[in-house]
Amino acid sequence: MSADVYSRITDQIVEALEQGVRPWMKPWDAEHAAGRITRPLRHNGIPYAGINVVMLWSSAVAQGFAAPIWMTFRQAKELGGHVRNGEKGSLVVYANTITCTETDAETGEDEEREIPFMKGYSVFNVEQIDGLPARFHAVAEPQLDPVQRMGHVEQFFAATDADIRHGGNQAYYAVGTDYVQMPPFVSFKDAESYYATLAHECTHWTRHPSRLDRDFGRKRWGDEGYAMEELVAELGSAFLAADLGITPEVREDHAAYISSWLKVLKNDKRAIFTAASHAQKAADFLHGLQSAQDDEDRAAA
Repeated sequence: MSADVYSRITDQIVEALEQGVRPWMKPWDAEHAAGRITRPLRHNGIPYAGINVVMLWSSAVAQGFAAPIWMTFRQAKELGGHVRNGEKGSLVVYANTITCTETDAETGEDEEREIPFMKGYSVFNVEQIDGLPARFHAVAEPQLDPVQRMGHVEQFFAATDADIRHGGNQAYYAVGTDYVQMPPFVSFKDAESYYATLAHECTHWTRHPSRLDRDFGRKRWGDEGYAMEELVAELGSAFLAADLGITPEVREDHAAYISSWLKVLKNDKRAIFTAASHAQKAADFLHGLQSAQDDEDRAAA
């Protein structure tokens, strides 16, 4: 993928941050049946992952889309729809590798080498497309009280087997002693804010050497390594919130991070891609622990 595409995507995120908007925190309009705060979905219902989540969330915020479903021009046509004249697509990327054969200069033998690459293409939100089947514009059923739907979130974090302690008025992850510290549940204004904060700290928890061993070379509070890890945790929390169906509000204490994120993103046009990739790996790791817990439960039954 050309450096210009990296710049375009980074500039889009930077512009939102400079306006004080975190594009990954905007909840979808609940008027759409696939709404709430869900990952962007392909035409077949499969969710996007990694940097594409951030890019499409950002695009939806900028253009005011309520629906989280996206598709290519061709996919819309195959479904009987057509993109309206004048509508502009949103950029997503596709990562793959190509295999090439090279001759070793010393041995004269042919060797195969895989070269990673990233390709960009355009997708359109269903609100830009006419003539689609009704299911793509379905109206949502009334939502249950979010407080009544938190049992599955409790189970999700319990299945990680993380050492989660409660007390005090700060939320943090202590990597040296490997535990997550959370204020008491009742100190949060609502359940969703508590779980979003817990998702943020559990994303940090995945960085431990015994898990994903994530290290950006942070030396002190506020340096670029610190800012990158906080950006990973911020995105990881947003990804998990989408997966778990919760709609958190922006934490006021995280506003201070915006300036440090801007510095990182302006210095490195690939930083947001790196952060999104690590956030996706963290979310996948935490989801993987759910399967492990299910296996243990079945074995004990």
